[in-house]
Amino acid sequence: MTSVLYDVPGPRAILRNRLISVATVVVVLALLAFIGFRFYESGQFDASRWYVFTFSAVWTQIFGALGRTLAAFGLAAILALALGFILAIGRLSDRAWIRIPVTVVTEFFRAVPVLVFMMLLYYGLPVLGIKMEPYWAVVLALMVYNGSVLAEVLRAGVESLPRGQGEAGYAIGLRKSGVMRLILMPQAIRAMLPVIVAQLVVTLKDTALGFIITYPELLYFAKQLTSQQGRPVLQSAFVIGGIYIIMCLILSGIAKWLEIQTRRSPRLQGGGGMPDAGGGIDPRLHGGGTDTELIAMQGGAGKYNLGNSSGGV
Repeated sequence: MTSVLYDVPGPRAILRNRLISVATVVVVLALLAFIGFRFYESGQFDASRWYVFTFSAVWTQIFGALGRTLAAFGLAAILALALGFILAIGRLSDRAWIRIPVTVVTEFFRAVPVLVFMMLLYYGLPVLGIKMEPYWAVVLALMVYNGSVLAEVLRAGVESLPRGQGEAGYAIGLRKSGVMRLILMPQAIRAMLPVIVAQLVVTLKDTALGFIITYPELLYFAKQLTSQQGRPVLQSAFVIGGIYIIMCLILSGIAKWLEIQTRRSPRLQGGGGMPDAGGGIDPRLHGGGTDTELIAMQGGAGKYNLGNSSGGV
């Protein structure tokens, strides 16, 4: 048997691969055992190290910090998506006086780290007589950086589509705004949805940088916990890190659900119609047809009539 991707391994290669796999598993298990032993030897599993998490007041404060983290992330994500759409449309403009300045702004925002933005907003603006709350410094910094990244994601998604998609829209009389809004952007969003979600996960994790400008989010509270009795440094990291992991998994699950729903949508699949005279699907007979499908159907119908008039089958 052969494969178009690689040669099928023979008996020696199979044995070698199995030995390498077993050795890798053994090394990983040994490393985990060593880490667990060091934790046990240093007393990290002692009840006194976890004692602080037995108080309901501590968990109330943890959930409060979680709420502030989600508040910053939620608003920053919405603003970043909106800014990403605006910058992406500007980057795709045919007018150079719009495209060039937007390109410069986008590249500048992408090049400056999020933490630098936060510190400029929180510590730099007061020098100019403008005082900004930590919450807004976190939100605006995340919006600017992630919005510029999402703009490039959407631009790449639009430019990856076949040229015929836009040309079909122009052929039926749509302007560029209509082609972008009705044809290109919906397909680009669906194609780039995994990348968009990955960037939103980055946005969620970057809220942790807010603790440097004293925004009381999860990491800021975790730092406060490390000064409690027993100094539960690793324990705080495990608990707060676990909360971040759960939030990221929930966000990824929502994205997966949205992807499944878009695949099942008749409007995106172009199905659900009745067969026309040529045996195809007539998009005029259901609400899910697009203008592009209508053009294709009309072209197919014209060929069918031409064949009948010339005596073809």
